[in-house]
Amino acid sequence: MSEDLDKRVNAFRADLADSRLEGRVEATRFVEGRPARVTAATAPLRRAPRSDAPVDTEALRGEDVLVFESTDEGWVWAQLLADGYVGWLAEGALGEPEAAPTHRVCAPRTLVFPGPDIKRPPLDALPMGALVTVTGQAEDHNARYGLIRPFGAVVGQHLRTPGEVEADFVAVAERFLGVPYLWGGKTVLGIDCSGLVQVACQMAGIWAPRDTDMQERELGTRLAGIEALQRGDLVFWKGHVGIMIDGERVVHANAHHMMTAIEPLAEMVARLEAKGVFVTSVRRLRA
Repeated sequence: MSEDLDKRVNAFRADLADSRLEGRVEATRFVEGRPARVTAATAPLRRAPRSDAPVDTEALRGEDVLVFESTDEGWVWAQLLADGYVGWLAEGALGEPEAAPTHRVCAPRTLVFPGPDIKRPPLDALPMGALVTVTGQAEDHNARYGLIRPFGAVVGQHLRTPGEVEADFVAVAERFLGVPYLWGGKTVLGIDCSGLVQVACQMAGIWAPRDTDMQERELGTRLAGIEALQRGDLVFWKGHVGIMIDGERVVHANAHHMMTAIEPLAEMVARLEAKGVFVTSVRRLRA
């Protein structure tokens, strides 16, 4: 009876499944997901309920999730609502979904101070894309601040309302130059190729799925080849994606440089073709 559903973005196992999938998949038990919200700065989404299990992606502060199962060891099996990804999160990284987020972090990384004073030791650091609830404003001789729930202050120039989006998602990706390559990463502490595309698109108000194969299927329109490329075109290989910054150069998080780097597309194509890896498609997000 089970449909051919992608387990990365559909919560079902042989013993347990999302109640919304009842009648579409086979499972011993169906449950309704419990709403929760990420309260940690980042929360690795793992393939198994172990701290050494592989990480498939990272949830960022303020993301809403549905929890289907909790273990005695402090893990939850959950689904991220932003992109649908399913996996295991540390239960301590979650809290109740209280007041709705009002602002998104727009800097590559921002500090959370105990109060409106940049000279005080920060409590935490939040990545680009994290969501916070601003409850008030404050100002001192150094900066203006947003006062956030449950406590803390973030400098105002690092916050934007969700409706304020970047005009150029490529410029967002370029702000990650030099960031270490990290499988499943989505922050300046480490990022992978599809994570770079997803975060950059998100900041520009463009929804993007998490993995390269999903992005290749769902983003933009297909071009005939790698000729006449322009800024913002996406070039795909099996398991990899790069963003064109002009007609000749590509920015991508990659394991060759082990960081986010810019290089001539022709050199990259030649290097990969020498390994038997060829461009699978080129897609344009905007006309």
